[in-house]
Amino acid sequence: MRMRSAHLSRSGEVESAQADRVRGSGLSGEVAPLTPTLSRTGEGARRACLLVLPVLLAACQPAQEKAEAPPVRPVLYTLAKPVDRVIFGPFAGTVEPRYQSQLGFQIGGRVVARDVTVGDIVTKGQRLAALDPVVPRFALVRAEADVADARAQAENASATEARTRRLMEGGNVTQAQLDGAVANRDTAQARLAQAQSSLQKAQDQIGYTELKADFDGVVTQRSAEVGQVLSAGQAVVTVARPEEREAVVDIPEDLAGAMPKDGRFAVSLQSAPEVTAAGRVREVSPFADQTTRTRRVRMTLENPPPAFRLGATITVSLSRPVAARFPLPATALLSENGRDSVWIVNAGGDAVARRDVTVAERGPERVSVTDGLKAGERVVVAGVHSLQEGQTVRLSEEPL
Repeated sequence: MRMRSAHLSRSGEVESAQADRVRGSGLSGEVAPLTPTLSRTGEGARRACLLVLPVLLAACQPAQEKAEAPPVRPVLYTLAKPVDRVIFGPFAGTVEPRYQSQLGFQIGGRVVARDVTVGDIVTKGQRLAALDPVVPRFALVRAEADVADARAQAENASATEARTRRLMEGGNVTQAQLDGAVANRDTAQARLAQAQSSLQKAQDQIGYTELKADFDGVVTQRSAEVGQVLSAGQAVVTVARPEEREAVVDIPEDLAGAMPKDGRFAVSLQSAPEVTAAGRVREVSPFADQTTRTRRVRMTLENPPPAFRLGATITVSLSRPVAARFPLPATALLSENGRDSVWIVNAGGDAVARRDVTVAERGPERVSVTDGLKAGERVVVAGVHSLQEGQTVRLSEEPL
């Protein structure tokens, strides 16, 4: 106690002496630090406290504040609706004839008449168009003249052969002369047969100047006009048989393989959907169109009504009963480690939960779920890879 009292006495003397010096100098205000050493020591302690203070404050915060809560995610959703029928289609097409022919002249020439146009109903033997007959008539006259000339030469050669044979019997000519007469006769007769064939051809070509229908039908296309010069076989008109009609549709190549070949399709007019008919697949094109990447499918119409006119636009679809399933967009499915699941929004509409499902069919745009869902549940259809179990969400106004 004496030592402590002595120490305090000496400290008090030092402070009193320092205060007297300050008052003696005439200065006012706060008292300066006792010694330069003590001042530097206080400044260092203050800096140390400032550095340690943030660490102490962080250590004092609750542990739950370190892990930030996941943000509220806006999500798109759809309602789970079970279906018990699958519809293949619909696809747009047209009504076309099963049998149709492109008719043309068997000879070339200039068109001088076209008696029908698109949509006209024609009967067998009716004239459709005609060529200028002047040139074929000239050929006919020449053929007739050739026949007359060949016939005269053949008759002369036959008479010569007969005379030579009689002279041969009397010994007045040699055998070589008789053989020459026989050869001339045979040559003349062959030329006569050739001329007669040319005459028959010329006569037929006169008939070829008129184009006539081979069967009853309707004109679906015209390819030539009056005054046009045609070559042999060039198409003039197209005639179809209306009694046998079929539906023709173009189906995308990726769906053609899934099309049931033995299905009974429903065909309806686009202008009058209540007018329907049944169709069965008759032919599927083996190759896809290089431009549209579609395959052409032809379906036979069973007892189509009269409204199914050639060229009418139709809609083709096929409905099949299947086990109850839930169709969903492919973006709603979360597949990880062989596990298929979807995100279900709770009843309050503010959180999601992951649920495993059974997928029956997978497609590039749609999937079908057979187990794991209930009718009316809300299923998230976008951003399924960024959600967490129990995450707070905000639903869109309307389901997709």
